[in-house]
Amino acid sequence: MKFAAIDIGTNAVRLLLSRVFESGDKAIFKKEALVRIPIRLGEDVFTSGKISGEKITSLVHTVNGFKNLIVAYGAIEYMACATSAMREADNGTNVVDILKSNCGIDLEVIDGRREAEILSFHQPFTFLDNSKSYLYIDVGGGSTELGLISQGQAVASKSVNIGGIRILKKAVNEQEWDELKQWLNDHARKYKSLIAIGSGGNINKLFRMARKKEGETISLKKIKYLYEYLCTFSVEDRIRTLHLRPDRADVIIPATEIYLAVMKWAGIKKMHVPQAGLPDGMVRILYSKYKSGVLPVKVLNS
Repeated sequence: MKFAAIDIGTNAVRLLLSRVFESGDKAIFKKEALVRIPIRLGEDVFTSGKISGEKITSLVHTVNGFKNLIVAYGAIEYMACATSAMREADNGTNVVDILKSNCGIDLEVIDGRREAEILSFHQPFTFLDNSKSYLYIDVGGGSTELGLISQGQAVASKSVNIGGIRILKKAVNEQEWDELKQWLNDHARKYKSLIAIGSGGNINKLFRMARKKEGETISLKKIKYLYEYLCTFSVEDRIRTLHLRPDRADVIIPATEIYLAVMKWAGIKKMHVPQAGLPDGMVRILYSKYKSGVLPVKVLNS
């Protein structure tokens, strides 16, 4: 079975093409392609409050390209979601209509709670130990989603308007930081030896820079070391010398600051980085609905 997921984020727009193999009562998810286009909708939204005509045009071309790839791939179903930038844009509803009329794509603009639900939906975190507690941390361009897991169950969640692009655009209200710190103090601090689960392109990059392998953890100390190391380079040198993508080279600094702040305020010393994000959760939702027989198949015309 083949499924597709479109994630219209604040920094980039992603398409995941994924195949599901069934072995008895077990489903195996295999990522077959991930396409990423750095449109940066947040640059417009966090400065002018709306998405510009230029970026709408880029978005339409990108989503049309994704649609053609979905058709060529032969996915039996797709899911498309937009997050922080789109839900805050004054013309977000209009952009959804434009994508529908020009691309034939049904787009769901999700709030922070829904985003957290999709991120954690049946994710195969094989490292989870029901005797331990975890804090799921997903840092995006426009928002950060948090989820507390204890005894294998989700017990609390939080979404704050703090993200890498938002910080770059100096669009974070100090009250958001206070709210984040208070929530962590009220909810996370009660759990001893809390372990983080990191999600997002920037923490994935730091994990690779640390030369960590799947199943290993990265320490708060190592993340702080990498942050300080990256800060010694200009954005241009991060691109030329460290070979970071241009749209990663600037945002990785504020994104790392968010991870460091959350871990510090929650009293966390180490983090798992399973490298699974919103599109992975979307594919799992599609598969679950397909198996339950409630999935209305969307027909895409090339």
